[in-house]
Amino acid sequence: MPKVKKIRANALVNQVARHEPLGQVIHDDVNRDKYAMISGRRKEKRRTRTDSEEEARMLDPKASQRIVELSNAQQLELQAEEEVLRRTELREKRQQQVDSDDEEFEDESVLLDEEVDYIEHDQGYVTVAEDADGLNAEEEALVASMMNPSEERRTLADIILEKIEEKEAEKRGEVVAEDEGITLPPKVIEVYTDIGKILGRYTSGKLPKAFKVIPSLSNWEEVLYLTRPDKWTPQAMFQATRIFASNLNPKMAQRFYNLVLLDAVRADIQSSKKLNYHYYMSLKKSVYKPAAFFKGILLPLLQDNCTLREAAIVASALQRVSIPSHHSAVAIHKLAGLEYSGASSIFIKTLLNKKYSLPAPVIGSLVRHYASFIEDERQMPVLWHQSLLVFVQRYKNEIKDEARESLRLVMKKHFHPKITPEIRRELFGVQAFKDERQSIQEADPMVS
Repeated sequence: MPKVKKIRANALVNQVARHEPLGQVIHDDVNRDKYAMISGRRKEKRRTRTDSEEEARMLDPKASQRIVELSNAQQLELQAEEEVLRRTELREKRQQQVDSDDEEFEDESVLLDEEVDYIEHDQGYVTVAEDADGLNAEEEALVASMMNPSEERRTLADIILEKIEEKEAEKRGEVVAEDEGITLPPKVIEVYTDIGKILGRYTSGKLPKAFKVIPSLSNWEEVLYLTRPDKWTPQAMFQATRIFASNLNPKMAQRFYNLVLLDAVRADIQSSKKLNYHYYMSLKKSVYKPAAFFKGILLPLLQDNCTLREAAIVASALQRVSIPSHHSAVAIHKLAGLEYSGASSIFIKTLLNKKYSLPAPVIGSLVRHYASFIEDERQMPVLWHQSLLVFVQRYKNEIKDEARESLRLVMKKHFHPKITPEIRRELFGVQAFKDERQSIQEADPMVS
């Protein structure tokens, strides 16, 4: 029997495919949908899917993020407009109280222009006449009683005890303040006495609402005495300073700083040799009213035997807060006119390091301040030399030739081996610095 001829599989497939009709091959092709035309419902689905992919490409993540940012910006603008309207209404309600405050700020800012007497036009600096303190008779008496070193200083506790004794001596039923003639009912005395007990142990949380209305009272000092500020905690002092600095005008804030805050700060420094954090924050918050800060804290502190430790701490708080230039110019002018102490050099150096553009009268008052030491036989401390160096570094271009000669005489009288050559270099150039260093080395070979 003959052998059956075997057919390979590939040949069989090719043979079958070769003899099938073309239409059958097209119909059985699995890839037909990928390349053939699609009509009807499937074609619409394909178009919808293509449109969705196109929209996804158009709205990429960056575009979506940009749309969200624009939407948020518009929302913030609307909120800002509403906030401006609200603040405008509130400002109009308090405008009558603020008018007097604005006048005081304007008087303070033009103090130098009004009180400057240009006597020596041919000199390198001008002569500034003696200026007033800007206080009325009552305030001058108060400042004199609290700042005169020859007299015993009355503390806040003494004043409060006097007020309590006066009220206990008066009739029961209602108490009358002699100065303003305003009646304090017994219920008010009871409420604010209890608030004082709360503030004596306060650490955190909300303050009583009755305490927050004290700045709006006409007899706010009488009511404040009832809370015994000398027994407040440091946390309560900080919260009270925030309230009074924001709601009192500069003159009233000055009295609060001088009678309450200054005594508390000095007592804490004296007892612990450092300042509590909350008292430190109170000092920074008090600079919110610059005129009140300088008149109520800085100047009284210098006039009442300020120690270097107290000056360094207060100057540290002053250094960390931004102050308007005209207030700083007035403060520097007043500091230059006070009797010299190491503490005044610390404050002068701190204010000069803020690099304000000082007017010519202030530059002249500083030149005269340093020139006044030509005849002084004392050995000046390093703080004095440092403040002079900062002055010439910041304002050497505003110092005239005649004033430079005055400072040259000062440096001959009071010499520091490391600081004075730097001052000479700032005033007279590098050659003067080299000559000075050479003369020092010739006098003492050990000096490098």
